[in-house]
Amino acid sequence: MVTMTRTPYELVVLDMAGTTVVDDGLVESAFARAWDVVQPPITKHAALEHVRATMGQSKIEVFRAIADEQVAQRLNLQFEGALQDLIADGRCRPIDGAEDAIRALRGRGLKIALTTGFARPTADAIVRSLGWEALADVVLTPSEVGRGRPAPDLNLTALLRTGTSAVAAMVAVGDTESDARSGRAAGAGLVVGVLTGSLDEQTLVAAGADLVLASVAELPEALSR
Repeated sequence: MVTMTRTPYELVVLDMAGTTVVDDGLVESAFARAWDVVQPPITKHAALEHVRATMGQSKIEVFRAIADEQVAQRLNLQFEGALQDLIADGRCRPIDGAEDAIRALRGRGLKIALTTGFARPTADAIVRSLGWEALADVVLTPSEVGRGRPAPDLNLTALLRTGTSAVAAMVAVGDTESDARSGRAAGAGLVVGVLTGSLDEQTLVAAGADLVLASVAELPEALSR
């Protein structure tokens, strides 16, 4: 049974790919293209398994775990370029009901932060592709905050940038273990997992989620309970 904080929520921090934006193999496709160009000293299969296991984390840190710094930087450059090409080709779309849910939360006076492990140019490309430029109060990537997930930096920077009064007034939402761990590390008043990624409820709860929803579309109702 979930015990909800008595502190009124002020800020909702939302992951992008898999939470508010359909992944649909986007990350894996972009990495496969990057691997084909760079061909790092690891098999493509093993590299893809690592990418799947680290969904939600800063992509440059993911690549540093499988290659030296020079190769990791080349992988990251190729990955971000491939990802932006896929976005330009129309491979980016919102999770059903995500935009309505965000607008509903904003209508209640809640601040909204969108966070991602992608680089800033890719985050901006996603936001432009969806027409979400005015939807969030802040959009953050690891390059602006210091560390990506599962560190708490994205959530805590969102709190500071929006003037949220306390960590207990923050709701952290995501589809990966890294998202849940990041929210827990930041002391969020509520950590929410969603099942629109590749993980099940048990895995998200084990990672720190207080509540697991079918999708972000259910969030406004859940916060009203």
